Amino acid sequence: MSTTITAQMAQRTGTNGRRQWRLYVCLMGETHWPEHVFRGAHVPTVAQRSAALASLGYVVALPQDADGLWDWCESSAAPGDLSSAVTLIASVPVRPALREELRDVARVG
Repeated sequence: MSTTITAQMAQRTGTNGRRQWRLYVCLMGETHWPEHVFRGAHVPTVAQRSAALASLGYVVALPQDADGLWDWCESSAAPGDLSSAVTLIASVPVRPALREELRDVARVG
């Protein structure tokens, strides 16, 4: 069984001023993390997130009956300022994908 790492997704404002969701795989000790950007303010579906992870070479590492559930937490746009905007961050354990798993995700996505 391979080691799991964490993928996270958070909404940000792009350089063009538009909202977007950024999904990234947290690779400790690395200077560049694999990422995928979803344009628009709507939260990407679980299927869209799975397809994006597969394009980065990862799959969700949860039991089949977990339905790909992501954990959501609340953060502050300005830490320590309780009146600042809330930032939602989603996370899920992932692992490097096997070639056949990438084909399966491509068929569903």
